[in-house]
Amino acid sequence: MNKSKLERFIQKYSLGGAVDSVKWVVKDNKLMTSFIDSGRTLLGTVIVDKFNFQDAVLGVYSTSQLMRLLNVVGDSVELELVSVNGQSVSLRISDATASANFMLADLSVIQDPPSMKNLPAFDTEIKIDSKFIDTFIKGKNALADVETFTVLKNGEVKVVIGHSNTNSNKVTIPVESNDSMMLDEQSFDANIFKEILSANKECLKATLRVSDKGLAHVKFHVDDYQTEYYLTALQGAV
Repeated sequence: MNKSKLERFIQKYSLGGAVDSVKWVVKDNKLMTSFIDSGRTLLGTVIVDKFNFQDAVLGVYSTSQLMRLLNVVGDSVELELVSVNGQSVSLRISDATASANFMLADLSVIQDPPSMKNLPAFDTEIKIDSKFIDTFIKGKNALADVETFTVLKNGEVKVVIGHSNTNSNKVTIPVESNDSMMLDEQSFDANIFKEILSANKECLKATLRVSDKGLAHVKFHVDDYQTEYYLTALQGAV
């Protein structure tokens, strides 16, 4: 197995360390995880196809530790599930020169994310392309201390990093949008959204959908990877 396939999967859910404990589900040569961040503002799913491994459910308590162990081995690796009395206890990762053993967690200690039910209407749709992704990432890097970005309509829909009702440092990104009926501006976690865009920047076309009810949604599909994220609006952020 090419190690980069696994690393890309991890990058798309860990989002720079925002998510650490997850369950990996392998079934029919697909690897999938659903997750929620510690602040409960992010909910998501990542699926990768053509993942040749036995059907299993793996408790990954510390993704950060797993990434450090992956750094020990080379680009081409073999994965082996180690079981004791029918219970999966560790994941063995090896190449031609070294091997690493990653201890698996009891599934009961890893929180299951809630299912998304009764979703509101997403009235505003914003085009995401490579230009938007590059601009947002550069804008957030320029405003490293800024915690939020805001979707607002002032004649036209804009995405503003660091929006405030007072004079402040900010980056405004005009976007291509539908004929939005947006009534209220909505603010979301800029750090997490930057990590979402960074982890999926190879995708050239996607749509950010925003609801006046305080929820945003975006899906990416490229190569063997399908990713989906929900962001909850931050109350009192502006």
